[in-house]
Parts: sequence; structure tokens; C-alpha cells
Amino acid sequence: MTLEQLGNLGELIGSLGVIVSLVYLGRQIQQQNVITRAQFGHSLTQRLYERYFQTSKDEAYAEFMALDWASDSLTPVESWRVQMAILTYLVDLFDVYDKVHAGLVDQSHLDTRINTLKLGVMKTANAKMVWSYWKNNRSPAFVDWFESEIYGENSNVNVDGINLSEQERTAYRELNTRR
Repeated sequence: MTLEQLGNLGELIGSLGVIVSLVYLGRQIQQQNVITRAQFGHSLTQRLYERYFQTSKDEAYAEFMALDWASDSLTPVESWRVQMAILTYLVDLFDVYDKVHAGLVDQSHLDTRINTLKLGVMKTANAKMVWSYWKNNRSPAFVDWFESEIYGENSNVNVDGINLSEQERTAYRELNTRR
């Protein structure tokens, strides 16, 4: 075997090594993506578990969650707490929506959250007020999707045109965040 043939053999072996290394690297990246998706999914599920567990162990929190959030007799403090709880749900939904659309978590995480909000929470005056303010922080695509899911296809929820009773409108105008 000549020196030139040995050089060619070395180049062939080196080329095969590069190909094997690229295949291995591709598999490693694919595995890391699966692990990352699983970690995101676990952290999102953990958030829900923590809320459920808090309700079961904390009597005051359970009483708060059992309030009629659509009641006209909520105190200003109760209304504020309701609004902060709704904001927490929305921020969680924003995060999950973004992760689903980035391909980092399964659609089921988003479906779980939106189906919970469809139970009526977002149709309360407090929720509509929170949404009318926070929707300005989201993309038009998200706003259209969310309002279609929650309020129906022909919804037109905005800061001034929310479908509220006169009493709800008065309460909305008196919110500290709007003064």
C-alpha cells in the first residue's frame, strides 16, 4: 500500500467518523428536546397540583375559592383577590399558550386550562375587567383565539364595550387601576 493510498484511507475513515458524529449529535439533540418537553410539561402540571393541594389543605383559601365570584355582594377586598386569582390564571394560560405554539409542550396542557376557564370564571364582571386590561399585552392572534374560546365567535370584548350590567360598569369605573 502506497503513502497516497494510506492518506486516502485515512480521509475516508475521517469522513465516516464525521458522519457518525453528526448522526450521534442529531440523536443527542433529539433526546434533549424530548427531555425538555417532558420537564416543561411536568412543571406545568405541578402548577395545577399545587393549586389543588393548596385548596385541600388551606381552609381560608378553600373558602375564598368557594365564593360566588359573580356575586354583587363581594367586598372590595374580595373583588381584588378574585381579580388577582384571575390574573394568575391568565398569566399561566399565556405561558402555556406560548409553550404550545413553540412546540415545547403538548396541546393537552392548554386545553385543560382553557376548559377550566370556560366553566364560567371568565364571564364574571371581575374577569372581564381583568381581561380587558391584560389583553393589551397579548398578540392579536392570541386575543382572537381567547375571546373566541371564552366568549364565542362573535365576541367584541374591549375596555369600553364589555358586556356588563350597569352595576358592573359602575364598579369597573371605580376601580383604582382605572382612575
